Amino acid sequence: MSRAEKVAQEIKREVSVIVQEELHDPRLGFLTITRVDVTPDLRFARVFFSVYGDDETWKKTQAGLDHAAGFIRRLIGERLGLRFVPEVAFRGDHSSEYSIMIEQEIDKIKQEQALHKAQKKKGSHGPPKAAKRIKKKRK
Repeated sequence: MSRAEKVAQEIKREVSVIVQEELHDPRLGFLTITRVDVTPDLRFARVFFSVYGDDETWKKTQAGLDHAAGFIRRLIGERLGLRFVPEVAFRGDHSSEYSIMIEQEIDKIKQEQALHKAQKKKGSHGPPKAAKRIKKKRK
């Protein structure tokens, strides 16, 4: 594991604690820090977050995090003791919503297949045998 990956893990842990315990901004929704990407030179950190809610909640949370970025950066510097504290930028992570949507689509397809199989078993097994013989004789 590289130094950048280790620092990213520590930043993720610290930002999660800071957001949960020290930020009291009413704009922040039910927020989860999903991952942190740090450049190899440790100068910039992209912090990805996920929020439970609609688009308006996402926008308000993004605004609240952007407003608190300097405060969060200062606390990260105090707690991690890095020579250079990375610039922190927050980005929304919609991957959890996407995975939920995919799961719902898969469930929908499974239900349609089960319904199709049930209809197949229940009725239409094709034309009766007599009708098949008549068709053969006409040829």
